[in-house]
Amino acid sequence: MLSRTSLQIGRTTARCVSLQQRRSATYLILGKPGGGKGTISKKILKSFPSFLHLSTGDLLREEVNSGSELGKKAKDIMSTGALLPDQIILDLVQSTISKSGSPKNLLLDGFPRTLAQASSLDEMLKVDHVIALDVPDQTIIERTSDRWLSQSTNRVYSYSYDPPKVKGICDDTGEELIQREDDKPESVLKRLDTYRAETAPLNEYYGDRVEVFEGETSDVIFEQVEKFVKGVGE
Repeated sequence: MLSRTSLQIGRTTARCVSLQQRRSATYLILGKPGGGKGTISKKILKSFPSFLHLSTGDLLREEVNSGSELGKKAKDIMSTGALLPDQIILDLVQSTISKSGSPKNLLLDGFPRTLAQASSLDEMLKVDHVIALDVPDQTIIERTSDRWLSQSTNRVYSYSYDPPKVKGICDDTGEELIQREDDKPESVLKRLDTYRAETAPLNEYYGDRVEVFEGETSDVIFEQVEKFVKGVGE
């Protein structure tokens, strides 16, 4: 008789094989914090509607808000200030893909962030293409310090290219805008150091699957990204 562990491993393997069969290609978007990953992802989805965008940050917020079993587990862990185990993120990604039907391509955003996470992801599905955004540190510091948030709507304003109608006030609610702690220059510098130590090594890990796109604005970078995606066969 098979043990419970053996059965669980068997079911996990079967699901992983199923995931490999359900999609055409998996893209991973990498870049420094504040480097425009979210903006470029939105532009990709607009130009290539067949993509399924998996932002682990967004997915976690949805799970927590829905009160699901996975969301409750994640909320309990995050409330202690601890980092979520990689397996919870993997389960979330796997569950979302399984529910999505048959998307032509996947776009992963926010995971993996470390070599250990990349190795775990490899056991579930193969990353075919890595879109690596290379934005100068100074541009990121200026961009993030210029970013202000409406707490109730999560709408983000930038005084450089998308300012509120009244300085410091949300257009939609009239509430006062705030700056996230993570967007303050000293916090950005720490996040950049963490990125270089933990996430940048993924470029070497993925090797020739990595395509680097350089620029200081999302429009300049996306022009290159769009051409690349079309070239490899969206």
